[in-house]
Amino acid sequence: MTDWSRLSHAYGAAGDIPALLDRITAEPSRELWSDLWSALCHQGSVYTASFAALPWLAGTAAGGNREQAVDALVLAGAIVARADQCRGVDDVRSVYAPQIAALLTAVDGYRRTASDRADYIHLLEATLGFEGVVGWSEGLAWGLGSEEYVVSCPDCETDLFIVFGERGFFSSSEDHALADGGIATIETRALRPSPPADLDGIGRRLHDLALAEGQPEVAHALTYVFGHAACPDCGCDFAVAEQIAADW
Repeated sequence: MTDWSRLSHAYGAAGDIPALLDRITAEPSRELWSDLWSALCHQGSVYTASFAALPWLAGTAAGGNREQAVDALVLAGAIVARADQCRGVDDVRSVYAPQIAALLTAVDGYRRTASDRADYIHLLEATLGFEGVVGWSEGLAWGLGSEEYVVSCPDCETDLFIVFGERGFFSSSEDHALADGGIATIETRALRPSPPADLDGIGRRLHDLALAEGQPEVAHALTYVFGHAACPDCGCDFAVAEQIAADW
């Protein structure tokens, strides 16, 4: 039996967490899930209560309600990905190995049947969290979802916007969202995607998963994330994914 009063979350002692979990079980809502996220994974930080919630999250993921399962899987993935942040706790992956294995099985099933692009991307990131893939388990979904990463030029260290999707496929040192005249008024350099056959490592795996699971738009975006860009300010050519990882 978990003594929640001896655990902590973002706002202090975690004695209130069991009641919150009971409320979500009885009458789930976006507001209650937001409250749970805020307590257990506040701005990317995790706490002793975050890990204690993994059995409940695993049970919810196995419960058969798709919406609740996706919420549970995405939160659990974020918590597990950040397991090494919290000091003074036992090895989370060892202590909760059965729950993490169950979460990985569940996320594989829900990811393969995801029809919503945003859900798919978050489930893909959660998969990496359960598998222990460092970096991309925390930095994949935000960039893919917003169709943009911000990286530093490896030469002149200028902050660069790497944009791929509906707004185009380019790099720029100017914030296109704030440009008075839109993208046409700022200096850009075209991105160069990697041919799928040239992808390797995590880039190849993610691309092939997305393609096999009926997400061709995500697969296409990944060829740019794992492709090349040039800095409009100094002309330096670089691998986008390497700079995303370097900035972590």
